[in-house]
Amino acid sequence: MMFVEQIREGMTVVGSDGEHVGTVDALAGQLLKLKKDDPASGGEHHFLDIALVVGIEGETIKLLVPAAEARERWSDESD
Repeated sequence: MMFVEQIREGMTVVGSDGEHVGTVDALAGQLLKLKKDDPASGGEHHFLDIALVVGIEGETIKLLVPAAEARERWSDESD
């Protein structure tokens, strides 16, 4: 993906509806690892496939799907 080299810790992740999904902790292979201390995380790390990334504007990563769908798709494991 052309956005991979732009992804950094601390970036905000939002759904296509502009709603907050999480904050990037790290890139784990083809997955965005979201911080567990983000209020949206419920105290756990979550992982999203970077194929859901549609663009990056400043410090914000925009997803192809709305926030609610992104939360349905995230996993709690990186494997």
